[in-house]
Amino acid sequence: MGPAVPRRELLPEPRPVRPLPDLLRAARRGGFHTEVGFRIDEAHSGRGSCTVTGRVEPRHLNINEVVHGGVYATILDTAMGAAVVSLLGEGETTATTSLYVEFLRAAREGDVLSARGEVLRRGRHIAFAEGNLFDAGGRRLSQARGTWYIWSEEPAAPRPRRRR
Repeated sequence: MGPAVPRRELLPEPRPVRPLPDLLRAARRGGFHTEVGFRIDEAHSGRGSCTVTGRVEPRHLNINEVVHGGVYATILDTAMGAAVVSLLGEGETTATTSLYVEFLRAAREGDVLSARGEVLRRGRHIAFAEGNLFDAGGRRLSQARGTWYIWSEEPAAPRPRRRR
C-alpha cells in the first residue's frame, strides 16, 4: 500500500458576484468583454436578449490572420449570459455552466461583428440560451448554445449525511 493521501478540507463553492439589477448599468462597469474591445449594444438589447458588437482589431487575430475562436466564444458567452442576467430576480446571480460554439465562417481585421444572445427557457436554477454571431453584411459566422446556473439568496436545504 502506498502513502496515505491527505484529506482536503472542503471549501465552500465560489459564487459569482451579484450583478447589478440594471443590465446596461452593469455592462458599463466593464468586464472581460470590454477588455476584448466589444460592447453591449443598448439599443438592441432588452429583457431576455442582448446584442454585443465590436470591430475586429489586430489583437483579435490568430496566426492565420483571421479572428481567434476565443473571441467568438467570448462575445457569444457575453451576449447570451447578459440575456440571462436580464431575467434575474432580486437576490439572484448566474454563471455559465456549459458553452457550445460552432465556427461557420472566419472574420478578418476591420470587420464589424454583432453577437445576439436570446434566452430559450429560464427555469428556477437553469437557463438555456442560444446565440448567433454576424458580420456587418448579415452573414452568420458562428452559432452557440449554452446553459447558465442560477443561484438565489435563499438558503439551500441541508443535505442528508451519507452513511459510511
